[in-house]
Amino acid sequence: MSSQPLAAALIHAPVVDRRGDRVTTAVTNLDLHDIARSARTYGLKRFYVITPVPEQRRLVETLLAHWTEGFGAGYNPKRQQAIELIRVFPVLDEALADWRELTNADPLPILTGASREDGIPFGSCRQKLQQQPGLIVFGTGWGLAPEFYEHGWDVLEPVHGVDGYNHLSVRAAAAIILDRLAGRLGH
Repeated sequence: MSSQPLAAALIHAPVVDRRGDRVTTAVTNLDLHDIARSARTYGLKRFYVITPVPEQRRLVETLLAHWTEGFGAGYNPKRQQAIELIRVFPVLDEALADWRELTNADPLPILTGASREDGIPFGSCRQKLQQQPGLIVFGTGWGLAPEFYEHGWDVLEPVHGVDGYNHLSVRAAAAIILDRLAGRLGH
């Protein structure tokens, strides 16, 4: 059985800081480029960037234009292919609506969280993704705000290292998670 379409979303608000306070984080160029490249590598159809800050959305749109229409499109066509996956929205609900329209199906949001030990295993998540289009939701800062977990959506088990240290960048965590969910071997 083949997998349904998969997308990713990177949330910049609401997220929490190290004290657990709700904050809005800044969009970073590295996150956009690296997660888009991972998304393209693993066959995702969209990479949503979620920020309520109009100036940050304009920054993303400027970056997109450079790599898809401007000098960057001709300079690095592989980067263009990855960057073309990005769509920017102020809230996750708008990204979910876009994904629903693109796939003509109700998406399965799957939350991530490095400190969440109540998540479903990667294998179970892969099985669920066989049935309906998925949207893997990543948080910036110190993770997604608590209200995301109140929707009743599935939460993916965290990526575990070898000795309990767990402080990956969102770019690294996204690459590992996408490999485990959409890679050829699956772990």
